[in-house]
Amino acid sequence: VQLQASGGGLVQAGGSLRLSCAASGFPLDYYAIGWFRQAPGKEREGVSRISSSGDLTYYADSVQGRFTISRGPAKNTVYLQMNSLKPDDTAVYYCAADRGEVVNGRWYLPSDYEYWGQGTQVTVSS
Repeated sequence: VQLQASGGGLVQAGGSLRLSCAASGFPLDYYAIGWFRQAPGKEREGVSRISSSGDLTYYADSVQGRFTISRGPAKNTVYLQMNSLKPDDTAVYYCAADRGEVVNGRWYLPSDYEYWGQGTQVTVSS
């Protein structure tokens, strides 16, 4: 079971990037998928999550209205469209898979996710 995150890069503030999360070894639509990020010296934080069906999405307050999570038409890829990027968005971004359900709205706990990708660097210059 492997997850592969890709699509990171260097972009100016106000720009956009689209991250992709692809799976090998298991059907991605069996799992809820979360995106997390970790900046140097900071804890890993939840950015967004999409349910296995694609019906439920969650966003951190810091990205609400700027980022959009979605599943691809073949359901083997999950995307994170990031618009209006800010320097504070600079981090390594990870995707992760969770077979469980969200409890008490706490979708952002890294410990709830069973499988993790290797991360992709996003750098936003001012």
